[in-house]
Amino acid sequence: MNTDNFYLNHEEPLKSCFLAMQNLLLQLDSSVQETVKYGMPCFTYLGKAFAYLWFDKKTNEPYLLIVEGHLIHHPHLETGSRKRMKILRVNSLQDLPIDTINTVLQFRI
Repeated sequence: MNTDNFYLNHEEPLKSCFLAMQNLLLQLDSSVQETVKYGMPCFTYLGKAFAYLWFDKKTNEPYLLIVEGHLIHHPHLETGSRKRMKILRVNSLQDLPIDTINTVLQFRI
């Protein structure tokens, strides 16, 4: 599965939200690359995974999963049952919280 299939297989507004997040992540740095791991888009920096895009299967809302999220203390990040990773939920019906995403990711890049 390539990343294009992931994005195209989702209905609006989820598809547009994922594509906007993809664009934002790829613009962080020229060393950021995208691949597919575990069936979801995975973003790497210098070969090391730092974020994934996925969605809550109950609410169908997208989120950004931060691999080493446990190292970041931010009020919008949720741990849930994860020990190492945290998620940043995004409302697909609103503009992306670009400042929040950039603030969270500045610790990872």
